[in-house]
Amino acid sequence: MATIEFGLMLQPFATNFPGSELFEYNRRLIKLLSQGFTTLWAEDHLQSGETAILESVTTLSYFAGEFPQFRVGTLVLCQSYRNPALLAKMAANLQLISGGRFILGLGAGWKEDEYVAYGYPFPDTRTRLEELEEAAVIVKTMWSSRPATFIERHYSIRGACCEPHPDPPIPLLIGGGGEGKTLAIVASHADWWNFNSCPVAEYAHKVAILKDHCARVGRNPADIKLTYLSTASVSEEPAQVVRHPQKHFVAGNSAEVIRELERFHEVGVTHFMFRFLDPESLERFVKTVVPHFV
Repeated sequence: MATIEFGLMLQPFATNFPGSELFEYNRRLIKLLSQGFTTLWAEDHLQSGETAILESVTTLSYFAGEFPQFRVGTLVLCQSYRNPALLAKMAANLQLISGGRFILGLGAGWKEDEYVAYGYPFPDTRTRLEELEEAAVIVKTMWSSRPATFIERHYSIRGACCEPHPDPPIPLLIGGGGEGKTLAIVASHADWWNFNSCPVAEYAHKVAILKDHCARVGRNPADIKLTYLSTASVSEEPAQVVRHPQKHFVAGNSAEVIRELERFHEVGVTHFMFRFLDPESLERFVKTVVPHFV
């Protein structure tokens, strides 16, 4: 199997520290990373009540410049928040200025209160998934055609130019595990796929469904990079291990965490993105887990 790589999910909002320290907090996390970490990721949220929160694209643009050893990616952008043609241009520009280190992650969107607060319409799930597929087609068309035209129900472009085209091509990651529609969109359009916070057995089930969708559209599933996002908590002291009652954390002592990652790898995962609850938990992961895979 391919080599395992790791990515850091940036902390998007201030928790137990002032909002003014959020950017520096993330810089501190990045500086703790070791060999084996190759990517930095930001999630796309606009508000969390009155808590300070980072905007994803501008944050990644800055860190791409400061830390040229990492690729940067969105996990995932809400397709509703940015016109897809404009998003294609933004992505192409970030690919240019970063020297080819951007990964565009895209999702259907789900956080209704955020939509309402920022004045976006919040259509039903079916409509948002239709929009996601159209957005995926538009960004890829903008990156490959001169000029680009695509006219559909929700989004349209007519004679649109996106120069310079991204070189190398930008990987399109699509996140989500909906078995009827989302995984069908992944099979048709994605270069990378991400599903998160689930046990290995559930992930393996989603992979099997994805392969069925690939067979229906004549796609080789090996062409889609499988990725997994979760929160990691590793400690040799059981009392320091944190678990979540609803979301699956990759948690336990170092041997347990290593074995779980190996099981995901056996299913096909080659890139893990992790959140960390504090700098100390990241340091423990770097010291006790990462060396096993480097």
